[in-house]
Amino acid sequence: MPYNRVDVAMRELIASFSCLDSAGLIDRLSRTAAAVTGTAYAGFVRVDALREVAHAVHVHAPPVDPLRVRPWLEESGVLKTLVSASGPVLIVPDPSMGEPGFLAMPLPLATRDHAFLWVAGRRFGDPDEHLLSRFATAAGRALEAASGLEAAVRLLRGVQAFPRV
Repeated sequence: MPYNRVDVAMRELIASFSCLDSAGLIDRLSRTAAAVTGTAYAGFVRVDALREVAHAVHVHAPPVDPLRVRPWLEESGVLKTLVSASGPVLIVPDPSMGEPGFLAMPLPLATRDHAFLWVAGRRFGDPDEHLLSRFATAAGRALEAASGLEAAVRLLRGVQAFPRV
């Protein structure tokens, strides 16, 4: 009977570590970044380890997308700019050129990929850059913690798979 306690304890531990939804976390971080910076647009971009390709991982935007930020991200060349960027990227709004105003901040991640948290939709200045930098640091830590919990669940399931002697 003592093994039942171990099984129950392991299941409870795995369940508590598994309750975090990574996709939901990314969505909440994006929505909060937009709110903190007073915009309607925010998201994440991931750049591969070789810094050759960038792609939007998540885009938070109004349903109608009046500034057409979604297509702008893909068509404007901003993703190519992020591939080579090692620091913040600031693009001043220019409605005549379809530029919505954009600020991206690198996330401090201990992974092989590079990632940026971005906001768009207005003119951004130094206070916005400072605020988004602090938020990006917190977001990076939250994403690392979520990744650590996912790794812990995989390890615990491996422990649970071994038969007890």
